[in-house]
Order: sequence, then C-alpha cells, then structure tokens
Amino acid sequence: MELERYRALLCAIEKGSLSAAGEELGYTPSGISRMMAALEAEHGFALLLRRRDGVVPTAECRQMLPAIRELVFAGDKLGQFSAQIRGADTGTVTIGLAYHTWYSWLSGVAEDFRKEYPGIQIRYSSAYSMELLRQLGAREVDMCIISRRGGDHGWIPLCHDPLMAMIPPQHPLSKVERVPLSAFETEPFIEMYSGIETDNANVFAQYGICPNISYTIADVHAAYSMVEAGLGISMNNALNSRLWAGNVKFLPLDPPQMVEIGIATDPAMSPAAKRFLDFARPYFQELR
Repeated sequence: MELERYRALLCAIEKGSLSAAGEELGYTPSGISRMMAALEAEHGFALLLRRRDGVVPTAECRQMLPAIRELVFAGDKLGQFSAQIRGADTGTVTIGLAYHTWYSWLSGVAEDFRKEYPGIQIRYSSAYSMELLRQLGAREVDMCIISRRGGDHGWIPLCHDPLMAMIPPQHPLSKVERVPLSAFETEPFIEMYSGIETDNANVFAQYGICPNISYTIADVHAAYSMVEAGLGISMNNALNSRLWAGNVKFLPLDPPQMVEIGIATDPAMSPAAKRFLDFARPYFQELR
C-alpha cells in the first residue's frame, strides 16, 4: 500500500493534479487526497503545494524525489520478476522520442508487441535529447531515442542523420548547394531551445561559430513557420524535414555535419523494458 502511495505522489506531480492522478490510477480524488495525507503525516512535512491550478512538489519533496523514484522502480521491477516466474508479463514501458517523424514506426512496433504481450503497457514521452536523457536518469523513462550524448547509460546505435540548414525559399542562400556554417554568424538565426546542449549548439561550439540569434523559441514547428515567413534561417535534423509540406528549403551544411541517433537505455532496466527492447531489435534494421 505504501508503494502505491508513492506511485500516486509521482503521478500527481507528473499530471499537476490530484484528480488527474486519481483518474490515471483508478482512484477517486478523495482517495488520492487520503493517500497524500497519510504520506505527509508519516514524513512530518508537506509533500505537495495545493494551488488553484493544481499541485506542485514542495522543496522537501523535491529533495526526496530521486529516492522515491528508485523505490517505485524497485517495487515495480520486483513485481515484474514475480509475474515472469508465474509465467506472465506485466508492467509499463515508457519510451522517450526526440524525433516526431519516427512515431509511426515506433507505434507499429508497439502494436505488434502488445499483441504478444498484452499485459505490458507502452507509454511515450516527447522532448529534446538532453531532457529525455535527464528523464532516463530520473527513471521517468525506460529508454529513449535521441542523438548521442555522453553518460553512464547504455547505447544502441541506429543511424546517422545529417544536420541541415533551413532556408526561406526566396533567400539568396536557397540557390547554393551547401550552406556555409559562417552564414549563421551574419544571417538572422532562429534558435531552438536556447541555453540547452542541442546538436546545433554543439556544432557551433565545435567550429567557434557565434550565431546571429534574432529569435529564440522552444518549438520546431514554430521555427519552421518563422523560416517559411522569411524571418531568418535555422538548422535541424534531416529526419525532421519529412514532417513539413510547406515552403522551406533544407540544404546540406558546409562542412557536412552528421549526428548519430540511437537508443539510450537504463543499465538496470525493468524486465518489461528488457522484454520490449529484445522484441524491437529485429525492427532496428528498418531505421538503419
């Protein structure tokens, strides 16, 4: 029961609402409230701040979150091992994805997997690579498809993908075969995820490029629309160019820049996550 209380606490933080957590886990709002009250009484301090727009963790709760996630992860892992011994497969696998163009592929794999293992649920998380890597370290996802980063996680390479310049259709650079990196120092640059270690930022740092940042946004769709409107140039993975049907030119960079994309995994992954990864391996060739 105590493990379920901690699971409810994590769900309430993720959803930002006690009622939403109750709906997700199958409890009434009053039932979730009683569980939170019991946890707070046990620890002797508040774990959640109740606000008009929902709930957020207190400073004390944030200090405990890594240990709480480890506890819930260990409990779930134990339950999955027990189910396997009984001849059943249960659990939830959360997969992070940094490339929207691969959702259809991943959904196809998940659909085939669920036919064979109906007791295992699949969930998705979408974010940029560094955020998904943080989620992996915090046990919020079991694995994630990202561009390669350093760290203690496992790594399964899938493919290499070039970074491309995003150019307005009437821009003079739209006529060149390759866009020199130096152009980003002079042309108005639309930056995505400012201050984050992105593939773009890594390339600029490697070549000592100081981009002429004119706009900062946190949405690739917005960047595409702004480039299409002629507000500046930007840079993104070639993979993402498949998402757009509008009027933007994607051109290779000079010198060319390649990004390794793969699956980052938790070295201590749960039995359910390992089951999914083993099942998905034959599908990897489609991406390579």
